[in-house]
Amino acid sequence: MAPLRRPKPTSLLLVLAAVLSVGSFLLCPAAAAGKTGQITVFWGRHSEEGTLREACDFDGVYTSVIVAFLNVYGHGKYHLDLSGHPFAGVGDDIKHCQSLGIPVFLSIGGAYRLPTNQSALDLADHLWHSYLGGGREDVPRPFGDARLDGIDFFPEPVLVGEHYDALARELARRNNRRRSVGGGKNPPAVRLTATPRCAFPPDGRGVGRALATGLFERIHVRFYDYPNCTAWIADAWEAWTAAYPRSKVFLGLTASERDACYLERKAVFEIVMPVVQRAENYGGVMLWDRYSDEQNVNQYSGYVKNWA
Repeated sequence: MAPLRRPKPTSLLLVLAAVLSVGSFLLCPAAAAGKTGQITVFWGRHSEEGTLREACDFDGVYTSVIVAFLNVYGHGKYHLDLSGHPFAGVGDDIKHCQSLGIPVFLSIGGAYRLPTNQSALDLADHLWHSYLGGGREDVPRPFGDARLDGIDFFPEPVLVGEHYDALARELARRNNRRRSVGGGKNPPAVRLTATPRCAFPPDGRGVGRALATGLFERIHVRFYDYPNCTAWIADAWEAWTAAYPRSKVFLGLTASERDACYLERKAVFEIVMPVVQRAENYGGVMLWDRYSDEQNVNQYSGYVKNWA
């Protein structure tokens, strides 16, 4: 797909104002969430974005971090791509973030399918023992004894494996078994989130079937990297929040000023936030990504946090 041309800020504000003024009356649940102060950021996509520890220490702005990506899985082959970041030290950074109350997740994404139920079980086994609560001696752990807080599903249009629902169920089953063996005293070993594109409904053979399990505590809807993604926030937001009332739904924004779907700060607090926060299950904001946020001269995340 050819790069999208970034609209002029003024025209973007006018489009948003027109669209949201028409759709805003639709978002009137029994109770509004209001501000939550929750900011999730993706880390691991640029070698010059700083360390994971530095992201968690960034003025208390981020409340959770998603490490990206495990982008190859299947047929016994797995590959973790952190864009040149050395794996050594990341485990200690994960523990540091967790000590600050900032959960750290691992995102799985890429052009890979889970065509059979067994392939889903195999991936669950790899995730469990390499990154989560397991610890088989024959399975290497890239981050040492650090245990991530959960797994994020990052679907792309080509990622249409029919058994991502089986993966979600298997991770949940292992989590429940761990808690049962521990007498219910152990904290949950895995939390599930998803970061789909804004188009609704989601792909029925991929993330759609996974989300239908009801096992995802958070859904970060990407209102970027998609044609006209900012022109129909109201309608798409209503559809997502209504379809998954048991999940906290996050507004996914790009922090890159070069992105065609970049929302100027004025649009965020004057137009978008008053609308999305009317949803009872509004959770906060997700930003793509740490590097773009660092490069943004307008201190984007700090500004957005005031209104999130």
